[in-house]
Amino acid sequence: MTITPQISINNSNLVVHGKTILKIVPENIILTPGSGVGLATGAFIGATASHSKSFHVFPMGALEGLRFMCCFRFKLWWMTQRMGMHGKEVPLETQFMLVESQKDTVDSGGDEQVENSPTIYTVFLPLLDGQFRAVLQGNQSNEIEICLESGDNDVQVNERLYMVYMHAGTNPFEVINQAVKAVEKHMQSFRHREKKKMPSFLDWFGWCTWDAFYTDVTAEGVEDGLNRLVSICSPRGFPDTALAYPVQSPGVLGNQPDIVMDSLGVHGLRLVHPKKVFNFYNELHGYLASCGVDGVKVDVQNIIETLGAGHGGRVSITRSYHQALEASISRNFADNGCIACMCHNTDGLYSAKTTAVVRASDDFYPHDPVSHTIHISSVAYNTLFLGEIMQPDWDMFHSLHPAAEYHGAARAVGGCAIYVSHHNFNLLKKLVLPDGSVLRAKLPGRPTRDCLFVDPARDGTSLLKVWNVNKFSGMVGVFNCQGAGWCRVTKKTRIHDVSPGTLSGSICADDVDLIGQVAGADWNGETVVYAHKSGELMRLPVGASLPVTLKVLDYELYHFCPLMEIATGVSFAPVGLLDMFNSTGALEQFNIHKDLDKLPELPEGVVSSDTPILLGENKSLAATVVLEVRGCGLFGAYSSQPPLTCTVDLEETSFNYNSEIGLLTLTIPVTQVEMYRWLVEIQF
Repeated sequence: MTITPQISINNSNLVVHGKTILKIVPENIILTPGSGVGLATGAFIGATASHSKSFHVFPMGALEGLRFMCCFRFKLWWMTQRMGMHGKEVPLETQFMLVESQKDTVDSGGDEQVENSPTIYTVFLPLLDGQFRAVLQGNQSNEIEICLESGDNDVQVNERLYMVYMHAGTNPFEVINQAVKAVEKHMQSFRHREKKKMPSFLDWFGWCTWDAFYTDVTAEGVEDGLNRLVSICSPRGFPDTALAYPVQSPGVLGNQPDIVMDSLGVHGLRLVHPKKVFNFYNELHGYLASCGVDGVKVDVQNIIETLGAGHGGRVSITRSYHQALEASISRNFADNGCIACMCHNTDGLYSAKTTAVVRASDDFYPHDPVSHTIHISSVAYNTLFLGEIMQPDWDMFHSLHPAAEYHGAARAVGGCAIYVSHHNFNLLKKLVLPDGSVLRAKLPGRPTRDCLFVDPARDGTSLLKVWNVNKFSGMVGVFNCQGAGWCRVTKKTRIHDVSPGTLSGSICADDVDLIGQVAGADWNGETVVYAHKSGELMRLPVGASLPVTLKVLDYELYHFCPLMEIATGVSFAPVGLLDMFNSTGALEQFNIHKDLDKLPELPEGVVSSDTPILLGENKSLAATVVLEVRGCGLFGAYSSQPPLTCTVDLEETSFNYNSEIGLLTLTIPVTQVEMYRWLVEIQF
């Protein structure tokens, strides 16, 4: 019996699961099976050259007629997305690429064709290989090229075997997840997000003082700040620094040059020696911690990649700085309080063993109309890659702004921290509970499967759909992001459609990739859908979809709640706090008990009432739904029948039931206890 590898080079073609991905693969390309990830799923791509150099470009085959989505650095600091079908459309500095191989069809013998094989998704991850960093780029011959560089003319090679890792399968989200975990195992230089300690600030509301004040900077304010800083300590300067001159990668220069970097390249900057940088970080962070600071945002991280000459190259110096930074964070901030920012290079991402939060896109620019739709779409697509390594941070936003609800809804489905500058309390009440905590979704929010290869910022036809999950439900945020994007010709973001039109699409339960896992094995596929903005509650049969129509800068949040039969003729699905963006995020526990003998143990400190439950004549207690709910306000659930009684913390409470749509509502009171969970019992 012969076992055929699912990733191979056959007749000069790169073949994945029987489908040709790249054509005319050069003879110097070397394919190495992934170790420990299974014969059928992963492989490394390497190449050889005739001479040793510090900079190589290796063509690895032509990509033609297959949809792809990639994340590339359009600036030194940041990534954004690009979609296409041919190799020449792959931008410089591509650090992540997902390729779709469509389903094959065969003639059924009649007028129809039938599917013969499933769609295969293949992810390409350019890696750090020794002291070298690889990225992908396309050329005019539709070839995908591996660009390999050390950043130090003295660091040269003529062969690298592990420049790119590729992984394939039928579920794109699983493929990406498995690929990053395989790379983690291979490189041993970073850790997957799931293994990292998440700082607690993710779950509490924050205020961004920078954006609250930066437009009101005055000379007096600057002078006052300087005087206060001088009073703290003498201006000794940074220890053991040397003047260094940044040198940018050709790929970065080919996308969007930075005038600040041009100036630094001429005048230089002071660089703390890599062997001394821990002392620098530790002194700074130790002082901040002594003042009560519990975390830091570390900006401009990618500058380090330009300073590798004389230090073993860009990978070596970046890793030295990252290790020192993380060691200092660990020593001084027990909660792992760190946001990595302006850091979208793989030198740093693949060196992040403990850093758990990463700013996911270029800044939020409240006064730049071109930025709002771009911001939402860029974060969503960047999260496909970044979200495997860290928890993406969507940046602050203005809660007093024409696009405030648009941004707030995006952050709710993004599963990120919530922090603002200006305070619009009517909006903030949809994001933040009275105790200051937020209802944060469980995962980084990512585009739905049918959005992976369309361009919701530029194609004029597609809505962006972002999915996430809570403990007992799924959610999909839908956004009209059309009208602006990064332009490869002008090398900047620009508006390409001054009046983008209203768009229509559809949503369904399967848009939530993990809805079956959340619902459990007994779920039959039927859901109840709650739309936050419209307030509509709908029962959705298995396989059915709902239409959605949005104008630009408009949104809707849909919560998919698995429907359960809790007793004969009684179907039930809890929704949550109806006035919150993340309504279903309020549910902490959900249990169904079909007789009194199986009621759960009460939480510690809650005393059961000895008063028997009184049922009306000819009625019997068929089931009790027991919920734990965090937060306050209007609680809602779907029920095919009205309940007998409802209690909150064992006290009977009034409820309303709309028999036309099956909406059951009751009020959860405000509590003074942080992170309190109300015990809600609904008896049928």
